[in-house]
Amino acid sequence: MSTGEAKLARLLWLSVAAAVVTIALKTGAWLVTGSVGLLSDAAESLVNLVAAIVALATLHWASQPPDPDHRYGHEKAEYFSAGLEGGMILVAALGIAGLALGRLLHPAALQDVGAGLAVSAAASAINLVVALQLLRAGRRHHSILLEADGRHLMTDVWTSAGVILGVGLVAATGIERLDPAIALAVAANIVFTGGRLVRRSIDGLMDHALPADDETRIQTVLDRYASDCVAFHALRTRQAGRRSFMSVHVLVPGSWSVHEGHAFLELVERDLRSAVPSATVFTHLEPIEDAASFADVALER
Repeated sequence: MSTGEAKLARLLWLSVAAAVVTIALKTGAWLVTGSVGLLSDAAESLVNLVAAIVALATLHWASQPPDPDHRYGHEKAEYFSAGLEGGMILVAALGIAGLALGRLLHPAALQDVGAGLAVSAAASAINLVVALQLLRAGRRHHSILLEADGRHLMTDVWTSAGVILGVGLVAATGIERLDPAIALAVAANIVFTGGRLVRRSIDGLMDHALPADDETRIQTVLDRYASDCVAFHALRTRQAGRRSFMSVHVLVPGSWSVHEGHAFLELVERDLRSAVPSATVFTHLEPIEDAASFADVALER
């Protein structure tokens, strides 16, 4: 495992530790108050723990070097982890909704609300700090695995905020059905987050193109080299976990020597890798005078 991957692993271990602590705090808050909203919040933290452990295992798998059966590496394993996490979020939402509906039909009074809310607020603060670190690292390292875990924890923070608001309103108004109503709203928000993670995982597994900002930087590099005697076409990009892939056909004068063509491609590929870090670049050289070169743009030649 490289230095960068070891850093990602440490962040995921931090997520595991945060999940253990918040489960204990939120379960305590539920036991003190009897709030189904706080119970739903604790259930989501349990999902966080399972997701973080799965993410750790996936990071180890994704960091394995290319082998004879996986020539392009194993980075796509991150999409399986993110998809599984999204699925677990959806399952947690269904469980929360079931508990909330039961309490909505049979409301119950809450106990020791102040102490329970203080404990839940402390747990949310822990999740907020860890979520921000994971999201920053996920964007910096182009890791959907870290980003998924960070978004999951951030959803937990918003969930806790909603639950705390709901339980506080119950204490202030005496309307007991506000507690399960807030829990149902929390479940709906969790469904949205889980669905987004599942959709992004599917996009990755389907070789989705690079983000628009990356595509713009790539085109800027190509435009800088284009001229009356140099052209580019058949640009294709895809994302595979933390690794990016791009291919492009480069049309140059047929009179260039192999050495001249190769030297030119080295310059283009260098700047493309600079524009999109961690990118693997494939170029295909063609003579610009040959009409067949311009017709060779389809995926299947």
